[in-house]
Amino acid sequence: MNTHSLVNQLLTGILVLDESLTIRYVNSAAESLFDHSAKRLLGEPFSTAFFQCSLASETIANCFHYEQRVLNTDAEFALHSGHRITVDVCIQTIQDDGQTLLLMELRKADQLRRINQEDQQRNQLFATQHLLRGMAHEIKNPLGGLRGAAQLLARELNDDYLKEYTDLIISQSDRLRFLVDRLLGPMKPGKRERVNVHEITERVAKTLSYEYGDALSIVRDYDPSLPDIMIVEESCEQVFLNIAQNAAQAMNGKGKLIVRTRVEHQLTLFGERYRQCAVVHFIDNGPGISDELRNTLFYPLVSGRAEGTGLGLSLAQTIVHQHKGKIEVSSEPGRTQFSVYLPYVSEGSGND
Repeated sequence: MNTHSLVNQLLTGILVLDESLTIRYVNSAAESLFDHSAKRLLGEPFSTAFFQCSLASETIANCFHYEQRVLNTDAEFALHSGHRITVDVCIQTIQDDGQTLLLMELRKADQLRRINQEDQQRNQLFATQHLLRGMAHEIKNPLGGLRGAAQLLARELNDDYLKEYTDLIISQSDRLRFLVDRLLGPMKPGKRERVNVHEITERVAKTLSYEYGDALSIVRDYDPSLPDIMIVEESCEQVFLNIAQNAAQAMNGKGKLIVRTRVEHQLTLFGERYRQCAVVHFIDNGPGISDELRNTLFYPLVSGRAEGTGLGLSLAQTIVHQHKGKIEVSSEPGRTQFSVYLPYVSEGSGND
């Protein structure tokens, strides 16, 4: 086995840069890490190969010119595909046929963090649902009694003016009951059908276009190879529409919203491995999510808008979890991304 084949067997990503900091070698692990082929990366300046990189160009240049080493430092890469990854980086110079090159070793550092985030998200969802179901029971019982008493009182009243008060009690009781039902979300998922995700995203895009017109630029970046998926169509449309509406409202209806679809392979979600996952990204160039709101974003009754109910994202998370998927969020001023992961599962089985 030659050296090239051996390096391609490594789980560590390898990049080799020349004096001009141009990428001259990429192994298979690095291709997988950056979701790009060697053909796409080779010959590309390191500074432009990625949408954004937290490694300062001066740091890399100093490693080359002064033969300095960088060991075990975290670096964040924002890829052109929209993904963000955190890697553990080691950098050193090497000699090859009298030529000085820069060797970068890259190990994915966010896998454990992702698992911890998934566990936190799942525990948060279960705790919230348990709390809400208890609250719903305590609220619905007296509401039913109030509504029934108002109906009985209305039958005894002959004055239509007084009946306005009982009608108000009944209507407000119904409104509160509807609010409680929305808090709980769907107890059971609906019927799954094989659906083209792009048909759903197109309906969402058209809805936003009708509401905001040309002030909102909607950019479609679809993967035409995305296979149809078994999902509850109406529920997933509700998820996509809620996320897209939140993005549009955050920009006051004026800005750019990118709707991007991709397929990810061999992805682990909540401890289960899936051969394929459909991923729908909603990326806006709005002001971003505040730090104080970010940690409670999916809690019910939490909203960044005064007129918001704070139910949309909580309900969206419940629906996506029922599909064995998850929602990821990254945000900074000028770029907020919601990513909905929906695994391909066969009917009657846990995964495919």
